[in-house]
Amino acid sequence: MSNITVLAVVSEVFPLVKTGGLADVAGALPAALAAENVEVVTLIPGYPAVMKAIERAETAIAPYRSFGGHARVLRADAGGLDLFVLDAPHLFARPGGPYTTPDGADWPDNPFSFAALAKAGAELALGASPGFSRMSFTPTTGRRASPPPISTMIPAPGRER
Repeated sequence: MSNITVLAVVSEVFPLVKTGGLADVAGALPAALAAENVEVVTLIPGYPAVMKAIERAETAIAPYRSFGGHARVLRADAGGLDLFVLDAPHLFARPGGPYTTPDGADWPDNPFSFAALAKAGAELALGASPGFSRMSFTPTTGRRASPPPISTMIPAPGRER
């Protein structure tokens, strides 16, 4: 077992979802860091291709409301990767690509989709998933969306996530 666990928060990862170089880097990171005894767990959106590829999953963060719909975080294995998956169908279960509609236009809710991903990553890094310790947090959400500061996304106790 590794002494260090890194949470990589990405909008795409090879071999599950790829539009460019980010997916290649995110997909290669776990093996590269394993050679240094560093474990990598990748948080990725629950795109249809990701959900279809899941080999094993359990709920890591119970269902909650996020940006207008229900979401949950799964701990999963898919494509040879150790993952957390943000299962938020209202944000990710749709045709087209991760960033664009089938006709090539940006999804109008991209800022919300990737803010939800960054927020889930921050919650995981802060210990929201039982049995998963605090870790380094490296948000990388792709070329078309920059998340707001993490401090604006962590709710006060008792507020909606």
